[in-house]
Amino acid sequence: MKVGLVVPDFTWPDGPASLGPGLCQVARTAEEAGFASIWVMDHLWQIGRNGPPEHEMLEAYTALGFLAAATSRMEVGALVTGVVYRHPGMLAKQVTTLDVLSGGRAWLGIGAAWNEQESRGLGIPFPPLGERFERLEETLRICHQMWRGDETPFEGTHYRLERPLNSPQSLRRPHPPVLVGGMGERKTLRMVARYADACNLFPTPDVPHKLDVLREHCEREGRDFDEIERTAAFELDLTQHSVEQTIGSLRWLAGMGIQTVLASVKDVHRLDPLREIGERVIPAAAEL
Repeated sequence: MKVGLVVPDFTWPDGPASLGPGLCQVARTAEEAGFASIWVMDHLWQIGRNGPPEHEMLEAYTALGFLAAATSRMEVGALVTGVVYRHPGMLAKQVTTLDVLSGGRAWLGIGAAWNEQESRGLGIPFPPLGERFERLEETLRICHQMWRGDETPFEGTHYRLERPLNSPQSLRRPHPPVLVGGMGERKTLRMVARYADACNLFPTPDVPHKLDVLREHCEREGRDFDEIERTAAFELDLTQHSVEQTIGSLRWLAGMGIQTVLASVKDVHRLDPLREIGERVIPAAAEL
C-alpha cells in the first residue's frame, strides 16, 4: 500500500506570511519521509470539517505549482478539482503545464463539485447536480482529446472548442493519470471505468460493494478493473491512534481492495508527525 499526503488546512500558527516557507518544508519533509504524492483540496474557502469559511485556503493549482517546484519525486494533484471552477480547455492546459514543469508528476483529480456556498460567494456559476455531472463527463472527454493531440472541434452540450490545441504535450504519456472522486454508483463509478486511472472512496465498510459496482462498470466498458488504482481518503493522527491501530486500519482497507491511502495528517506544519509516519507507518504500509 502507498501513502500520499493531503494538506487540507493552511491556518497555521504564524499566519499567512509563514505559508510559503512552511508549505515548502512540509513538502520536502514528506518527500524525505517516503510519501508517494502530495495533494491539496480544490476549495476557495475552508470547508466545515476543517474550520470556518474564513480560515486560510490556497488556490489549488497555484499551490500545486509551488509544491512541484519544492519537490523532485512526489506526484502532485488536486483532491479533487471542482468541475465548475475552470473551463475544461484551461484545466487541461493547467494540468499539462504542471506535468511538464514537474517532470511528469501531475495528476488530474476531478469531481462534480459540491460547495455551492463558496461558488456563489465568489460569483462562480453553480448549476444543478445533473448538469454538473454532464459537465464533468464533457470535461473528461475534452482532456483526453487534448492529450491525444486531437485538434478536431469539440461540440458538446455545455462546451464548444474550435481548436483544442495542447502544446506542449504532457510528459506523462499517454496522459497524466486521472482520478475521479466520489462513490456514486450510477454516474461517478461509471465515469471512473470509462475515463479514469484511479477512484477515490471514503474509508467505510461500503468499499467492497463500491468496488464490485466499479468492476461491473468496467466489464460493460471493456475495461480491465485491475488497471484502476483504488484509493481512499484517510486521517492519520498518531496522537489519537497508536501506530499499531493505524496499521490495523490500513490493513483493513487493504483487505477490502484499497491500494493507496491519501492521508491528512494532524498538525502537519510541525513536521515531526511526517517524520514519525515515515519511520513507523509507511514501511509497514508498503508490506500490506
